[in-house]
Amino acid sequence: QVQLVESGGGLVQAGGSLRLSCAASGSIFSINAMGWYRQAPGKQRELVATITSGGSTNYADSVKGRFTISRDNAKNTVYLQMNSLKPEDTAVYYCNADRVRLVPGNYGMNYWGKGTLVTVSS
Repeated sequence: QVQLVESGGGLVQAGGSLRLSCAASGSIFSINAMGWYRQAPGKQRELVATITSGGSTNYADSVKGRFTISRDNAKNTVYLQMNSLKPEDTAVYYCNADRVRLVPGNYGMNYWGKGTLVTVSS
């Protein structure tokens, strides 16, 4: 019923830009935090950036100053603007939504998107 759908991945040259989008669909009452994670070949999944419903953000040191996360609460959508891309940014990027509530209350579920591939060539 609840799904996260990512878009915007693709192939880009070093120094270029991409904008990722992730929309949460379903009968959703609220979402606490949304974020982006990535997994490069042969490496573990790592946090890229998160944003709370109140607008507080958190970034991995490796992307600070280059990436910007934003959110549209009315659309249950999170964005990741990626500038000055480097080959080491190549990874599958996963959207995450934490404490997704279908009704008011403390109950909430965590959801993941299926991922979108970002490839940065040198």
